[in-house]
Amino acid sequence: MGVVAARPMRAGIVYEVAGSGEPVVFVHAGCADRRMWQAQFEALAARYRVIRYDWRGRGESADAAGEVAHPHDLIGLMDELGIRRAAVVGASDGGRIALDAVLTAPDRFAALVLIAAGLSGHRWPGSMVERARQCLHGAVPAERLRRYEEGAAEWIDPADLDAVAAAEAEFLVAGEGRDRTALRPEVWELAVAMNRLTRERMWRGPRSAEPRSAEPRPAEPRSRPRPAAKERLAEVTAPTLVISGLADVPEIQEVSALLARGIPGARRLDLPDTGHLPPLERPSEITAALEEFFDSVGYGG
Repeated sequence: MGVVAARPMRAGIVYEVAGSGEPVVFVHAGCADRRMWQAQFEALAARYRVIRYDWRGRGESADAAGEVAHPHDLIGLMDELGIRRAAVVGASDGGRIALDAVLTAPDRFAALVLIAAGLSGHRWPGSMVERARQCLHGAVPAERLRRYEEGAAEWIDPADLDAVAAAEAEFLVAGEGRDRTALRPEVWELAVAMNRLTRERMWRGPRSAEPRSAEPRPAEPRSRPRPAAKERLAEVTAPTLVISGLADVPEIQEVSALLARGIPGARRLDLPDTGHLPPLERPSEITAALEEFFDSVGYGG
């Protein structure tokens, strides 16, 4: 596959590159890191120049201190790699970042894929936020969780990290109405490991403008298009594919429906019995869908 060893860009963002051809950039979910794209990264390297990276403050990338601007980091990574125009694939909050980047610099993006994506300007219903909160409170007492999220705890109990990572993976990755047994063991283990690292970095890291919960969250102030992306979906000109898992949290599925309706010409793919991270849970189906979509819009070889 010819993978370029993981390396940091000037901003401290760690990325990997493989293959040759038209570029495809993968943007991971907020509850994950670049490892979630392993299957697609390997398969698409046969036809494309593929890039995956860890957000600032996530995975192996440098801490996020001060105000965070993830869409600008995405465009900055493209600049550093000499990429004039790319297809971008974003999952969950990575989809929100990808869409914000497309609206910020539309001439830089040839195609857009949104998988169980978030959306700048969208307010998650209180019922969903409360269900997510109760899921975490069932894992760690509310007061201790509050201290962790505020960065006020002098010590973080590793057992609390384990418990929150498992609870959040069950709520999001497996999806409501399912549990960890719905996922293959290797998918469950990676989902929990990525979520645990995410939580640990958020709880231990420097204070920033980014809210302290893994998912869902509003956009960062400086990186949000004006007006927010929710009000500008009709401006998206890049060919777009919207993918949703039908076992995902219902309110997240509703955002996928909103994106598919609002983006001109957007195509939609719904995957039955699939939770919040289809690239992990249904790797071959997602890879095939990406290849078919790129072929249909004349992108790549």
